[in-house]
Amino acid sequence: MENITVQDVRKRLRDGENLNLIDVRQPEEHNEYNIGGILLPLGQIEAMNTDSINNLKDSEIICYCRSGQRSMMASVYLEHMGFKNVKNMAGGVEAYKKLS
Repeated sequence: MENITVQDVRKRLRDGENLNLIDVRQPEEHNEYNIGGILLPLGQIEAMNTDSINNLKDSEIICYCRSGQRSMMASVYLEHMGFKNVKNMAGGVEAYKKLS
């Protein structure tokens, strides 16, 4: 599992890159502030319910949450399930918001 900075994510989004962002927070958190990720709460990943992203097994995936802790766990789970290029957005949404 590799970390990616919020600065790198923001730059890539501003440059128009189509990133595979996975938001592992709860639905209410996702609805409150979303940077464009697919909602897949950590509990669903832990239950190995990743059907919605199985087509991304060989693609870069960037997981994020509020602070970077849940997304770190999600990244590890995804790697154990065979996803090849998973990154954790260090600092999470809280750090991302501070860039504004």
